[in-house]
Amino acid sequence: MTTVNITTNKNTVTVDESNSSVITVATQGPQGASADDAINLDNVVDKSIVYYDGTSSSLKADATWTTSSLTNGGNF
Repeated sequence: MTTVNITTNKNTVTVDESNSSVITVATQGPQGASADDAINLDNVVDKSIVYYDGTSSSLKADATWTTSSLTNGGNF
């Protein structure tokens, strides 16, 4: 008989490999970042690149950073 133990900070799961039953384990994991932040597209221009503006605490896509300004006119 082979036993497999999977241990996390809070839970232990023991699986007996000689048993052909299907075992499903679910536990709530850590939450990721929220998707509540919208990208401000009010002044978007062709080839704008999204960036974080600390002054307004928001994501923006405008003429401040474009593929041309990042590469000094070169290809991006």
